[in-house]
Amino acid sequence: MKLVFIIGLGGGMGSMLRYLVQAFVSRHMPIAFPWGTFLINCSGCFLIGVLYALSAKYAWMTVEWRMLLITGLCGGYTTFSSYSYESIILFKQGAYSYFLLYTLLSVVLGLLATVGGAAIFK
Repeated sequence: MKLVFIIGLGGGMGSMLRYLVQAFVSRHMPIAFPWGTFLINCSGCFLIGVLYALSAKYAWMTVEWRMLLITGLCGGYTTFSSYSYESIILFKQGAYSYFLLYTLLSVVLGLLATVGGAAIFK
């Protein structure tokens, strides 16, 4: 039960952070492209790469810290469901170029961000 609480704590923090970033980006970027979710997911992928590399390299990253930061915080911060929903909305609106751009860039840049984040501490 201790790990469940730790994950919940991290997930709550990640969800609140996602909301704040989404609200900030929505105020400053055009609505036609889902910039908020895109930036959140790419930065979350980078962060998870950094955290996994740190956990592999340093002993201070205990199971509890990994659950708090990786499973909880990053899991609450990033959002595959919003990405999927926004992709479908773009497609239904006939914004096919945005749909393709969002889908491809999210996957490719997400993977590259994870690899890049991990590479920093290897």
